[in-house]
Amino acid sequence: MSTMVLPRALTHTFILTGRALRGFIRFPMYLAMNLIQPVIWLLLFGQLFKSVVNIPGFTGGGDYLVFLTPGIVMMMALFGSTWAGTSYIQDMDRGVMERFLAAPTSRGALILATMLYQAVLTLVQTLVVLGVAWLAGARFHGGWLGIAVLLLSAVLLTFVFAAFSNAVALLARAQTALIGISQLISFPLMFLSSAIMDTGLSPQWVRTIARFNPFEWAVAAGRGALQGAPDWAAVWGDLGLLAALAVVMSWLAVRAFSSFQRSL
Repeated sequence: MSTMVLPRALTHTFILTGRALRGFIRFPMYLAMNLIQPVIWLLLFGQLFKSVVNIPGFTGGGDYLVFLTPGIVMMMALFGSTWAGTSYIQDMDRGVMERFLAAPTSRGALILATMLYQAVLTLVQTLVVLGVAWLAGARFHGGWLGIAVLLLSAVLLTFVFAAFSNAVALLARAQTALIGISQLISFPLMFLSSAIMDTGLSPQWVRTIARFNPFEWAVAAGRGALQGAPDWAAVWGDLGLLAALAVVMSWLAVRAFSSFQRSL
């Protein structure tokens, strides 16, 4: 029995991820709309705050654009993944979710497919942002390994908050509630981190909160890996925390799915 469950779950995951990607291919403007704000922030903040590197106590290196780019990548991953549950709300409203539940569809596959779909979007968007940053003059000394770790950090962050968004959607079952909760957590997580500003220049309470902020773990891991001489112990430590949290959030999303199914 167990030898048949895993292949079925993987097959369903592949099919459902393909379904989501086909919807994206039919509306590629979604990618462009998601990229507009991050690219504007990258170019605008990169110029407005480029003198920040001269402030005593700034530890982010001598090029603010290089410092900022990983933060923008993670902001994009965070904002996109917190909306992942929207697809569930739409499926509920259209009656598609009821058909999934009536069919022998793997419940885990329904969760994992949305996470993988968001991860694919995150990878594509991250590569575009890195290309824009390079054209704007940013040079990353971590090489291809550093870029690979940055991508991994962004994907793990996407998994964490896509799973969280799925759980919220399944429990709240309302688009307005999902939007409200997404907005409530996204901006505080972003500003209580080093995404835009070195936390060494922030008050002590911000530095304390940042140590427990999963968004900061992703930013720190990605930024650290892009340095010429990375502190790999710190980088892998942050990645390990993100991976563990992704597993916990995925488990919570599956539990939320079970609760949603029992309530029907």
